[in-house]
Amino acid sequence: MRGNMGNMNKMMKQMQKMQRDMMKAQEELLEMTFEASSGGGMVKVVANGKKEILDIEISEEVVDPDDIEMLQDLIIAATNEVLTKIEDTTNEKMGKFTQGMNLPGGLF
Repeated sequence: MRGNMGNMNKMMKQMQKMQRDMMKAQEELLEMTFEASSGGGMVKVVANGKKEILDIEISEEVVDPDDIEMLQDLIIAATNEVLTKIEDTTNEKMGKFTQGMNLPGGLF
């Protein structure tokens, strides 16, 4: 019986450490900034780990009043790319904690 308690205490300490490490990784993700561009760098979008858009830079050369749709498409493309980068980085950082746990999809 005593051996089981020792194993249980060890497992609890490991779980607490993993929880602290996960919280630290989540905090680091929230503080990170991500950047993506489209149109060969003509449109650039910067976002943080909270998926908040921080900045959008649009080159003057791409602003054509006769072709607003192209500019809109470039903004959408850069925004979607930056959101994908955030998601990929989040999955990479947090995946090491959930690997092998068989958790329901979409948690991170």
